[in-house]
Amino acid sequence: MKEGILLCGHGSRKTAGVEEFKKLVEILKGRYSNTFEVDYGFLEFNHPLFEAAIERLYSKGIRTIYALPVILFAGAHAKNDIPYELNTIQSYYPDLKIKMGSPIGVNANVLDLAKKRIEETELILSDVDRKETCLVVVGRGTTDPDANSDVNKLMSMLWEGMGFGFATTAYSGTAYPSVEQSLNLVEKLGFKRIIVIPFFFFTGVLLDRIYAIVEEKNNSSSQEFIFTAPFGTDELILKAFDDRLDQVINGEGNMNCQLCKYRTQIIGFEQEVGKDQIGHHLNVKGVLFEEDEKVGEKKNSLGRSFKKLLGI
Repeated sequence: MKEGILLCGHGSRKTAGVEEFKKLVEILKGRYSNTFEVDYGFLEFNHPLFEAAIERLYSKGIRTIYALPVILFAGAHAKNDIPYELNTIQSYYPDLKIKMGSPIGVNANVLDLAKKRIEETELILSDVDRKETCLVVVGRGTTDPDANSDVNKLMSMLWEGMGFGFATTAYSGTAYPSVEQSLNLVEKLGFKRIIVIPFFFFTGVLLDRIYAIVEEKNNSSSQEFIFTAPFGTDELILKAFDDRLDQVINGEGNMNCQLCKYRTQIIGFEQEVGKDQIGHHLNVKGVLFEEDEKVGEKKNSLGRSFKKLLGI
């Protein structure tokens, strides 16, 4: 019997980000469709939800589904929200088995792709020695220090492997330092050039904010601040998905639980150990946003209704 693949997206308020995710879906469908039935769903903001995608797969006779998170690092979405949703949906079907793979995480293909994006950016710039260049790696940022540490590990490997004068991290939300804080700090170090590489698949609200901060800094500073393109649908990302699919099929798709705040008493997060696995996206599941890209206004009467109903 043919098995299924569910590509688990987060969802975006920005139409362009959703369209780029769907482009990745189509590419992976072509890559896997000879062996698997491939579908996709979103955790929040967009349709279809995971439940609708799984119902479609089930109606086609699929009884084993490999769920691949289209997420780079294993924060709360990968450890809590997505498995909560999938476990809940699986309970509706007594003969359905859903096996969740790991996020991309620290992966040689991601490292190679980051190097590629940096080199592509350097090619269009004036010649500056890497020893006079600072690299800033920007992650999404989570409340999970284990996930944030993966960003730091990749940053360190790029720093040492490519020979930058200095490198550090920044986060687009939740974690410290923010992009603005990090750029203010590295500006004081006096490097001629600062290259900012966002570890993001696609464009979206957060990536637009990162680019705007970098551009503003470049305009106000005597130093050069430049950003790279996101990862997109590069072949190296596709190979990373190949790795994670192979792992989950062969029973090796395990996340790093050794330093997971839900399993181990991590300094400063002791109260998180044993926390119930409950999704926290219920108020925005499937809620669509219409974005006016000129002013960044979000019009969401349905979302406001949900929030009023939930008392938030």
